[in-house]
Amino acid sequence: MANIKSQVKRNRSNERRRQRNLAVRSELKTRVKHAREAIEEGAEDAADKIRAAQKRLGMAAAKGRVHKRQAARRTSRLMKRANAAAEAESDTEE
Repeated sequence: MANIKSQVKRNRSNERRRQRNLAVRSELKTRVKHAREAIEEGAEDAADKIRAAQKRLGMAAAKGRVHKRQAARRTSRLMKRANAAAEAESDTEE
């Protein structure tokens, strides 16, 4: 345990930041998971879920919760799945 006043304060602020980062990263995983499931099921609200996941990824990257390249990579993977599913769906309709 720290006995220097500034370090005690730093520990408190680090813990608040850790909790916030944990919550944001958890929400990202949940939103991406829901979007991926909606894509696989071919749900009608898949586009909304994809948009929500993209928005949260972008916000997390902008605020430094995740690295900007990680956010770009995860968005790219999500869109690749969505486009492949849309293409497969259009092939089955023909």
